[in-house]
Order: sequence, then C-alpha cells, then structure tokens
Amino acid sequence: MHSFVLIVHIILAVLMIGLILVQHGKGADAGASFGGGGAATVFGASGSANFLTRLTAVLTALFFVTSLTLAVFAKKQTTEAYSLKTVQTTAPTPATLPETSPTAPKTSH
Repeated sequence: MHSFVLIVHIILAVLMIGLILVQHGKGADAGASFGGGGAATVFGASGSANFLTRLTAVLTALFFVTSLTLAVFAKKQTTEAYSLKTVQTTAPTPATLPETSPTAPKTSH
C-alpha cells in the first residue's frame, strides 16, 4: 500500500509540474484581449483557463491527500521501530563452555 501511494504521489507531482508550466500567467490575458487569437483555441477564450485551473486544483488536492497518507505511513513505521514491543523480553541463554578451554592447563595422562 505504501508503494502504491508513493507511486501515485510521484505521478501527481509530475502531472502538476507539467500542467503548471503549460498555463499562461496573469499577464498573458492582456495580450489575448487585444486580438491575440485566444478565441480560436479548443476551449474558447477563457474556457481553457478555467479548465486548467480546475484541473490544477483537483491535482493539488489529490497531492495533498497523498502527502498526508505518506506522513501517516511514516509515523506508523517510526512508531513501530521505536516501540517497546520489539525489545527482546527473554534473556538469551548462556553459551555452553567446552570441556577443554584454551586457557585451562592441559593434563597429560
């Protein structure tokens, strides 16, 4: 689930960047009003601006939701990593010593 949300988040980011770069700035409207050919576009003189603005708003809202979802996943992951549930509760068993230790004096028979 985390990977899916991350992939959607990256795709939304790339789409938002492309969509914002395609849009005209506020100063571009003045040129279109003096016969800049804005009425010959697919959406009409102001239709594309409204469509692109709404699409940008929708993508921004989805980006915000995926950002919050990723933050919740990260919080959950760090909480699990630092919780006391992961601490080992049983004492480790002591290692058995061999019968002949390298430091013990050897007896000859």
